Amino acid sequence: NKLLPNLNESSNNPPAMKLKSITSLSIVALATATLPLTSPAQLIISEVSPTSSANSTYRADCFDLRNDGASILDITGWKMDDNSASFASAVALRGVTSIDPGQVVVFVEGDATGTGDAALAVSYENAWFGSSVPSGFTLGFYGGSGVGLGNGGDAVNIYDASGTLQAGISFGSATAGLSFDNSSGLSGPISQLSAAGVNGAFTSVTGAEVGSPGIAPVPEPSTLALAGLGLAAIGMVRRNRKA
Repeated sequence: NKLLPNLNESSNNPPAMKLKSITSLSIVALATATLPLTSPAQLIISEVSPTSSANSTYRADCFDLRNDGASILDITGWKMDDNSASFASAVALRGVTSIDPGQVVVFVEGDATGTGDAALAVSYENAWFGSSVPSGFTLGFYGGSGVGLGNGGDAVNIYDASGTLQAGISFGSATAGLSFDNSSGLSGPISQLSAAGVNGAFTSVTGAEVGSPGIAPVPEPSTLALAGLGLAAIGMVRRNRKA
C-alpha cells in the first residue's frame, strides 16, 4: 500500500509542472484581481472655472468633462445647466459629439448661436498655451440665457439627450484666477482650488489663471506596475502551456 505518491513516476502532469502552473495562475489571479475592471463610460466634471469671464483675455467661464470609463462616451444631444438644475433650462453642448476613454474636453461658454465659437477658441488657446497648443487638445462650447457660472457660488449639471442627469457638482465662492480642481471625480460640493504643479495644473501663458484645461490624470505608478505584472504572468502561463 502506497501512502505517498512516487515523485519519480512518469505522468502527464508531474508535480513540478503542477506546482509551476499553480504558481503562475496564482500570479495571474493576484494581478487581475487588483487591476481595474472594464467598466462603462463614466463622466466626471473634472474642473470648473467660474471667474474666467472676468479674469481672462477670452472672457468666458468654462468647465472640463472627463471620461473615466473604458468605452467611448457619445454625448450627442447632451446639455448643461447651472444651479437651477433643470433640463428644461439647460443649453446644448456643441462642437464635440463624443469623448474617448481617458480624454478631457474643455467646454467654454460662448453665445447662444455658436457664431463666435471659432474666434473664442483662438482666444482661449492663445491665453492658455500661446503657440504651443498640446496635441489632441479639444474644445467644446455651450451658451444661452441663464447658464453663466457665478463666482459667488453656482453649479454645473450635465444631462444626456433624454434628460437624465449624468454628472453634477456645486461650488461656493471662487477665487479670482484659480479654477476648482475636481480631478478626484467628486459629485456634489467641491472646494479644492487649482495649484500650479498639482494634478497637472499650470499657470496660463498670460499669467492670469491657474488650472489644468484638458489635462488627463497620469496613471498611478502602482497601477502601471500591476498592469506589467499581469502581462508578465499571462506570458508565463502561455510559455508553460507550450512546455
